[in-house]
Amino acid sequence: MVDFFETVWSGVRTTSTLEWFAFLTGMAYVILAAKESIWCWLFAFISSSLFVYLCWIGQLYLESLLQLFYVVMAIIGYFTWSKGTNQSFKIKNWSVKAHILNIGVSGGLTVLLGCLFDSYTNQAAPYFDAFTTVFSLAATFMVTRKVIENWIYWIVIDIFSIYLYADRGFELLALQMFIFTIIATVGFFSWRQKMKLQMDA
Repeated sequence: MVDFFETVWSGVRTTSTLEWFAFLTGMAYVILAAKESIWCWLFAFISSSLFVYLCWIGQLYLESLLQLFYVVMAIIGYFTWSKGTNQSFKIKNWSVKAHILNIGVSGGLTVLLGCLFDSYTNQAAPYFDAFTTVFSLAATFMVTRKVIENWIYWIVIDIFSIYLYADRGFELLALQMFIFTIIATVGFFSWRQKMKLQMDA
């Protein structure tokens, strides 16, 4: 564990300006999302656009496509949240059945994509990347719909992403995923409190 953090710190000191900017805008997105601020989507758009390039040159092709999806979802998320006066866009729970279906479908797609990219490309860590990609798609959709369990999904995804980015030499981004794990935990409890206030109103 000590060696890991020493490696991360060494990488942070040699991080490019572009990666720093992606890091900072990504941090702003997650913090603002936890605060339920619509402006989170602006920073999501900027950060994801930069990550498309960074992940591509790091041979994380699925992750690069995922970031491209985030760019589109940032636009959709902004317009969806702008309808916040509508009851359907307040914070809500998904049913257990919905989560079982989501995990089942996402798990199947993870195995399929991992196998395909492992067999036909030089994709780095194909199954890890497939997992973070597929489940991030679902979690991002949940954010746009203000489903509170999105934060639980993100906690798991971020933990896997720490390894994924560190393995490709993106130490600063690995550190970012560690911080995201903490923010996702805070975000869950923050949204839960807001949801209680909605129900009492």
